[in-house]
Amino acid sequence: MSNLLAQLPSSAPELALAGQADSTPSVIDGVAFARLYGEPLFRMPNDLYIPPDALEVFLEAFEGPLDLLLYLIRKQNFNILDIPMAAVTKQYLQYVEQIREHNLELAGEYLLMAAMLIEIKSRMLLPVKKADTGEDAADPRAELVRRLLEYEQMKLAAQQIDKVPQLGRDYVRTQIYIEQSMVTRWPEVEAIDLQAAWADVIKRAKLTAHHMISREELSVREHMTGILRRLQSSRFVEFADLFDASRGVPVLVVNFVALLELAKETLIEITQAEAFAPIYVRLAYAPS
Repeated sequence: MSNLLAQLPSSAPELALAGQADSTPSVIDGVAFARLYGEPLFRMPNDLYIPPDALEVFLEAFEGPLDLLLYLIRKQNFNILDIPMAAVTKQYLQYVEQIREHNLELAGEYLLMAAMLIEIKSRMLLPVKKADTGEDAADPRAELVRRLLEYEQMKLAAQQIDKVPQLGRDYVRTQIYIEQSMVTRWPEVEAIDLQAAWADVIKRAKLTAHHMISREELSVREHMTGILRRLQSSRFVEFADLFDASRGVPVLVVNFVALLELAKETLIEITQAEAFAPIYVRLAYAPS
């Protein structure tokens, strides 16, 4: 038992230390080491009685069976994937027996883990049988190893989170009260700010603008008549001269359709002397 307690860290359950010899000196450099009802004490009273359960050292307890088991494995540098169940179980049972003498309620959950360790140890002593599928049976320690690895991962994550500065523990929030003036102070606006605001308004206006299309009635027959009158006064008229760009695109389109209709009815002829030469339009030749 003494070997086990020597290996345990400061994180162990409460251990009774009553009954040890008093090593307190009677006088500490002439200064009282205690006061009783206001009177200084320079030496330990001979008739001082300390009950067995009065003197205890409270150490940081393990957080559970997995915490203790993980400590025993890491302390002796055991491979967590190949746990020596005999050695670990023996040390674990010695520790559980120690805490059962002082805190039976706390030992309850530790006893459950002890039963699991004994079961795993007994299963490892049995001959290995292959499963029905012909594969080797699973290692009895697999579930325990999985739980230990998950617990260690969560424990390390908790330690990392605990290192993060926390409000009220590592720092405090400072509050400063500033008296507000009753005079309203408006921000100063520069000319460039107005220019940017106006440009933004114009930009949004263009996005919401609507294109209004006016309806204009155009007659193809009227344009056909106008083209024939134009050709009667000239022998040849260049193709581009038959269109007036100042009247707009709709008029140009109707005028072009009228020209195609005249060519379809063989009332006009569209000629060209050679490739890339100007295109001319004239009245169709009609024999007398």
